[in-house]
Amino acid sequence: MKKLAKELVVFIREQGVIGLAVGLAIGIQAAALVSAVVEYFINPIVGILLQGTDLSGIRTVVEVKGEQQVFGWGEIIQAAITLVATAFVVYLIVDKAGLNKIDKKKD
Repeated sequence: MKKLAKELVVFIREQGVIGLAVGLAIGIQAAALVSAVVEYFINPIVGILLQGTDLSGIRTVVEVKGEQQVFGWGEIIQAAITLVATAFVVYLIVDKAGLNKIDKKKD
């Protein structure tokens, strides 16, 4: 049992498990920040540019053999806009804060 505990400690040290856990915890909070920026800053700007158009109403209803299927194009467009806005905000945070240089190996 002692040997297994020693092997576990070596594994944690060599594989950087603690750093991974810290990175995960910080990453979760960073995701919350990015979501808030997109939801409360970027989306209102998009709403202004689209003049308050609610994209969720853009749908196509197709009836096949008496059953209706709804294609929610507006939701897909909103998700795409959110993805692009999120990627842009993450890029700005990483680039302007200089975080993109942290992982580079030293020569």
